[in-house]
Amino acid sequence: MEHDTHVIPHNMDEYEVAEWLESLDSVLESSGPEVAVEILERLRVHAKVAGLNLPFTANTPYVNTIPARLEAPFPGDQELERRIKSLIRWNAIAMVVRANRVEHNIGGHISTYASAATLYEVGFNHFFRARSDSFEGDTVYFQGHAAPGIYSRAFLEGRLSVKKLENFRRELKPGGGLSSYPHPWLMPDFWEYPTVSMGLGPLMSIYQARYARYLENRGLKPKTDAKVWAFLGDGETDEPESLGAITLASREKLDNLIFVINCNLQRLDGPVRGNGQIIQELESAFRGARWNVIKVLWGTEWDPILARDTDGLLVKRMGELVDGEYQKLVVESGAYVRQQFFGTDPRLLKLVEPLSDDELRRLRLGGHDPRKVYAAYKAATEHTGGPTVILARTIKGYGLGEAGEGKNVTHQQKKLNEEELRIFRTRFDIPLTDQDCIEVPFYRPAEDSAEIKYLTERREALGGYTPARKVRATPIAAAGHGDLFQEFFEGSDGREVSTTMAFVGMLRKMLKDSEIGKLIVPIVPDEARTFGMESLFRTVGIYSSQGQKYDPVDASTLMYYKEATDGQILEEGITEAGSMGSFIAAGSAYATYGINTIPFFIYYSMFGFQRIADFIWAAADMRTRGFLLGGTAGRTTLSGEGLQHQDGNSHVLALSVPNLRAYDPAFAYEIAVIIQDGIRRMYKDGEDIFYYITLMNEPYVMPVMPTGKDVKDGILKGMYRFRASKNKKAKLKAQLFGSGSILREALQAQEILETKYNVAADVWSITSYKALYTDGIETERWNRLHPGSKPRVPYVTKTLGDAPGVLVAASDYLKTLPNMISKWLPRRLASLGTDGFGRSEGRQSLRTFFEVDARSIALATLHELHLDGKLDTKVLDKAIKELGINPEKPNPVIS
Repeated sequence: MEHDTHVIPHNMDEYEVAEWLESLDSVLESSGPEVAVEILERLRVHAKVAGLNLPFTANTPYVNTIPARLEAPFPGDQELERRIKSLIRWNAIAMVVRANRVEHNIGGHISTYASAATLYEVGFNHFFRARSDSFEGDTVYFQGHAAPGIYSRAFLEGRLSVKKLENFRRELKPGGGLSSYPHPWLMPDFWEYPTVSMGLGPLMSIYQARYARYLENRGLKPKTDAKVWAFLGDGETDEPESLGAITLASREKLDNLIFVINCNLQRLDGPVRGNGQIIQELESAFRGARWNVIKVLWGTEWDPILARDTDGLLVKRMGELVDGEYQKLVVESGAYVRQQFFGTDPRLLKLVEPLSDDELRRLRLGGHDPRKVYAAYKAATEHTGGPTVILARTIKGYGLGEAGEGKNVTHQQKKLNEEELRIFRTRFDIPLTDQDCIEVPFYRPAEDSAEIKYLTERREALGGYTPARKVRATPIAAAGHGDLFQEFFEGSDGREVSTTMAFVGMLRKMLKDSEIGKLIVPIVPDEARTFGMESLFRTVGIYSSQGQKYDPVDASTLMYYKEATDGQILEEGITEAGSMGSFIAAGSAYATYGINTIPFFIYYSMFGFQRIADFIWAAADMRTRGFLLGGTAGRTTLSGEGLQHQDGNSHVLALSVPNLRAYDPAFAYEIAVIIQDGIRRMYKDGEDIFYYITLMNEPYVMPVMPTGKDVKDGILKGMYRFRASKNKKAKLKAQLFGSGSILREALQAQEILETKYNVAADVWSITSYKALYTDGIETERWNRLHPGSKPRVPYVTKTLGDAPGVLVAASDYLKTLPNMISKWLPRRLASLGTDGFGRSEGRQSLRTFFEVDARSIALATLHELHLDGKLDTKVLDKAIKELGINPEKPNPVIS
């Protein structure tokens, strides 16, 4: 960072300066800080008007924000809390060391919790309130790498067994184990939020805090003083997601949000800012974003030294050092600290003259001092009008000594030798012998010990234990009842509508429903008008914590931009990541708040899995429920937008998320069946799944749902016969698979084949290749594990059992999508897809380019018949000419 280069003029009258300072002191004493601040602000404005070019800074001096005289007194038993914290430190180290002795390089981290132990323990003992039936509790996003410390505390609390700790990072061992990091999918009764994919926790916490306000303003939950705490590292703030939404938090005045940034000045490989000051940089960013910033840099032992610093020399010196120098001071001797830090000025040396070198070496940083941390937390919880960030200075690997305290290798430290363990034992007064240290046992005092009693009493006073995850929402009795979607089963009566518009119609009906209407949460990243959702602006409103302080320019129109404190639509602006943060908050509210809110997040499909897949994976991990709607989906349906916007990948990428059900429907009734069943499964039956449904903006007539008991079942399972061939006499047979809007190309191909080439082709709607694939591999697995039982048959195999002829599949996605089910098909499959980069063309040109249009489907069918020896080469050559296909056109995959 840049240091202050402002030079004091040589002719400045020091007495005059002293008079100004005395005047300020007098105002502070007589009228208080508020009046002093107002006077200073008026002086600043007056100086600016007078033409003075005042130097700008968003920084405060490199000292604690809260002076010692204004600190809230520490209410707990400091000695007991230190003993408890020391035991947790030991067990956290023992967990990782033991695991790596049993299985080499199983991994684990000890340095993060070592640096953050005080930050967490002050929270656990005095601030983190548990969830209960009568109170929603505080939400805490724990720093992922600190997981061993959180497990160790739960062990002392009696919530985790020795066996669980022994099996850290080995969940498959007898007796079970503990996941590496916070993973609700793996530990659904313990963890609530995954955070170790760094940067996601901070952004999710901001939208969680905003969502709490949303629920309150809409009357879905009572107003409370519950807080959202997010713990993160200073190195983590380099992730764009970490700071990307901090202005939302201040804009929404989220005083229920508290960031605690563990500023140990080190990231994984070395200093965060070796040549700068990360704390000052972060202060500037957060103050600029109008956050309340509390710096906790220096421990209590520094207070008398600072009090003797009447000339401000020490404060000036503190602000001069870059982080690389501060890191070196941590690993050097007290004599080095005296010489290098204080030795630059005799007056500084005078300040620490009463202290020995050993005392200098042991001067604590603020993040390791419970009194300083408590004062910061209390001030943060009492602050109103905006969010607070606490910048706590710590040492990475605190207490590890020569094994890694403050060193660049600290993050990867996983093993300690016997001598290092004994030193750690002695430093933190762990009641173990030298022989014990060799075995590295887990240590828990007796149930009636002072430590366990105190720990239990503190948690009881705060409502119970945390973290803990419990599903508190009651099932929705008539979720997605049939009448709600009936009109969409009946087609569009000759009108051309897109599947996007059909979905918006369903959304409109759901919003009006007496049971689930208030629970629907529409989420959109500044594309509501693109998706035809503007009609909802007036009916349900756009959520705004401030209401609408202006008259919108389109106030005279029917669908004007209406913001309201009880608005239902979350119009997030241009941020898919932020919108996903809201989706996650809404989709996990059944556990967080005990409310079954149903999120529908609609976005440009290309900007989903390709851009925010990490958030989608986190949503899956935390058992989020709801619907992701990939709008303007497919490589060829978005006319004119070109390469960057055309999505041919998302359904392939969706394969990677285990509990995500992915559908590519062609018609309104298919969407209705999927959403109806999804609401039932998630919100009545309580399944931990969520949905990805692609929607198109191409208008066409929506047909009536075909009759037959297998249609609805087929839609959900992934395929059904939409239209059988009318030509019952033709000898040449084919089965055409279409998905999404490409299904209509298959229908046109069916006509071409029947009228021109006497091929009887049936057309199938493939609503979900993922569903078919999942069923196939599950069936294979069952058969492999039950060789003596009658083999099961995959759904796709059974369904095509009476379907003769060649098989051709066409979709708006990569060819690998249909290819992955080919092994369960009765015959060879020809796959057409949109591999390659897009173009800025119209739909038909794009489909011709990617060879997924009706003519290409027809040709592929004829070619398959040719391969089977049922069509002569001459017929095929003639067909290529008749269909107007250029055999020499560039390959779309590589062009």
